[in-house]
Amino acid sequence: MYPETAYEITTLTPQQPTGHGPMLPHEIPPGVQMVTLPGGVRTLAYTAQQAPPAPPVPVAQPIPAWAKTTALLTPTVGGGVAAAGIGLSYAAPGLIAMSQALWAAVALIAAAAVGVPLLLRLGRGAAGTGRGTTHITQNITASGMFGKANGTINHH
Repeated sequence: MYPETAYEITTLTPQQPTGHGPMLPHEIPPGVQMVTLPGGVRTLAYTAQQAPPAPPVPVAQPIPAWAKTTALLTPTVGGGVAAAGIGLSYAAPGLIAMSQALWAAVALIAAAAVGVPLLLRLGRGAAGTGRGTTHITQNITASGMFGKANGTINHH
């Protein structure tokens, strides 16, 4: 089918004229390299492309203790916040009623602070039958910073 052809590697030696000088490194095409044959002769030859080295296999690093602690606390804190939110949603009507009761208590205290002295003043004026008002004068004297104090009370 196909005729048998014998191939022979021939190299350029200094005795064979080529018509031009040796190839410069930038003139060598990709996939061609300078090789040394077993007889010591150097020549250009096609070489098989070497596969790039496999990337190094990553070594598993231990997980830091702070990361483990954080990972364990995250659901706990999230669950606590969720429980607090649910509790506040159930307590909201009671809290609103309590705040309204506190405002009512404040209003009652304010009304008592104004109303009781007014009622007492009105009651004294109607109950007095010709008696005048009583004036009390008090004189206190003391000598020195830690001296004994003496005083007199005068009713008018």
